[in-house]
Amino acid sequence: MNDATMTLVPTKRLRGRTRLPGDKSISHRAAMLAALARGRSTLTNFSTSADCASTLACLRALGAKVEREADSVVIEGVGGRFLPATAPLDCGNSGTTMRLLAGMLAGQPFSATLVGDASLSRRPMQRIIEPLEQMGASVASTQGHAPLTITGRSPLRPIAYQPPVPSAQVKSCVLLAGLQAEGRTCVRETVRTRDHTERLLRWFGLDVEQETDGVTRTASITGPALLSARDVVIPGDISSATFFLVAATLLAGSDLLIEAVGLNPTRTAVIRVLRSLGAEISIENARVECNEEVGDVRVCGVGRLSPREPQANLICGALTAELIDELPALAVLGTQVEGGLEIRDAAELRVKESDRIRATVDNLRAMGAEVEEREDGLRVAGPVELHAAQLDARGDHRIAMAFAVAALTANAPSELRGADAVAISFPEFFDLLAALSQER
Repeated sequence: MNDATMTLVPTKRLRGRTRLPGDKSISHRAAMLAALARGRSTLTNFSTSADCASTLACLRALGAKVEREADSVVIEGVGGRFLPATAPLDCGNSGTTMRLLAGMLAGQPFSATLVGDASLSRRPMQRIIEPLEQMGASVASTQGHAPLTITGRSPLRPIAYQPPVPSAQVKSCVLLAGLQAEGRTCVRETVRTRDHTERLLRWFGLDVEQETDGVTRTASITGPALLSARDVVIPGDISSATFFLVAATLLAGSDLLIEAVGLNPTRTAVIRVLRSLGAEISIENARVECNEEVGDVRVCGVGRLSPREPQANLICGALTAELIDELPALAVLGTQVEGGLEIRDAAELRVKESDRIRATVDNLRAMGAEVEEREDGLRVAGPVELHAAQLDARGDHRIAMAFAVAALTANAPSELRGADAVAISFPEFFDLLAALSQER
């Protein structure tokens, strides 16, 4: 990142219809499974993010044939066995690449080193090291951080594992390792996390058992297992859509339709929360494609919001885990909600690409909002008029997009330092925002 500074001009409303690049979480997983499978897979509407480009580069280095064709990626899989890489595998800024690839490499009969940028090298990796070592792999790290050197074991031992921190990445890491274990590998969780890995494993031909006793959810697979190539149509990324949903909601008179958005039930908490806070959002043309729920999302502008449900102003517990990527944008929305918004149980935000709690608090305060910072969250008062300010993305794509949205509603132009961080997940963000903005 070169810390580019962008001037952001307030706008009256967002109007039109658009489609978003493919869901980042699904794109990562689809590429990894296609690379491990036997045969040729075409992944349509593959994410344009730098993170997913890091995944493709790593898969090429491990022997998969990867070609980009317009908005698609074509992958010829290795049939279960990767080739040793000739250099460290560079995961860039992508925690998903590093954590999931570590699971896939744990059962391969060679050693591989995973490296990342300065931000990724600060993120916690002990949470995947522990289960992979229980399965028989050897993982060397720098005090639980990258670089990671994984010496695989073939076959791995199956385990039953319950991650101490709710994490779809940890769950996926263990399940992907379980493809190369002899017997039944299961992951238990008491807080529901996104289930794209389980859905895609089924799409690629694997029997995935899922059960719940009302408190604990368990996903299980039996290995060793060889996947069969499948074509995948990837829906628009709902986490990216969130920034447009929040912006259109805050700008009265907006009327925006986002087509073919992923509506996986583990990802739609943001729509439920926005509606409970007073947003006008509807779903059209709902359908299922490639084991994922998809639909068109329409949002109409409200301006200042009045909550429709008791306790709507509080996000905590399991709901926080479901909304972890959307919380900075929701904090911005909270400045225009009667009674404000409180976020708890979000300490995980402090170990993302930036300390997202501190970054959100500092930028909101710069815009004149009253914000209380807490160790595991924040409380923002509302409603309040946001003022033009010098904003800082802190090298974090979600902070950059959240405060681009905030700047659209401010009383004068703002400056956003580090605006180019959006390339990590959504390089088209500013062009699309400009195309939908009216009457600046």
